[in-house]
Amino acid sequence: MPLRCELDPETTPELLDSVCSLWADVSNAGGAVGFVPPVAKDDIRSELLKHLAAMTEGRTRLLLGRDEDGAVAATAFFTFNTHRLMRHWCWLYTVMVHPSHQGKGYGRALMAAAEDAARDMDGIRGIRLTCRGGTGADLFYERCGYKEVGRVPGAIKVADDDFRDDITMWLPLN
Repeated sequence: MPLRCELDPETTPELLDSVCSLWADVSNAGGAVGFVPPVAKDDIRSELLKHLAAMTEGRTRLLLGRDEDGAVAATAFFTFNTHRLMRHWCWLYTVMVHPSHQGKGYGRALMAAAEDAARDMDGIRGIRLTCRGGTGADLFYERCGYKEVGRVPGAIKVADDDFRDDITMWLPLN
């Protein structure tokens, strides 16, 4: 069954709790979404509340993916630039698909929905995202049409002896 994506869903307490659970599950499965396992929902909640505050202010938008049962299965957050010379592109953050849905094409569907949503946003001509080296995410994003445009070696510290590259990817929309 295909992933059903919705931009700017109503942010009910139940939805926020589901996104928080998704974020914890993805993190604990080794997903590179800002945390290192083990992590609990309470560890993530404050970061989610920052996203929610930015959404309330119109600086961020949520793209939500639901599975065939209507459960939250994927997310991506658009964040907009405030600098006048960079308002023509947006960031894509916290791109996640629940581990139980890996291999079903949900990631590709989410990225296609993100591209479609960005194309419909006034003045947006590109999407920029970053990913953690050593995870294969950069290869996934390349298959979705993104191009690596920058890399900072060892910029992400996952553990005392584990440093990863911070990879910047770009998708032009014109």
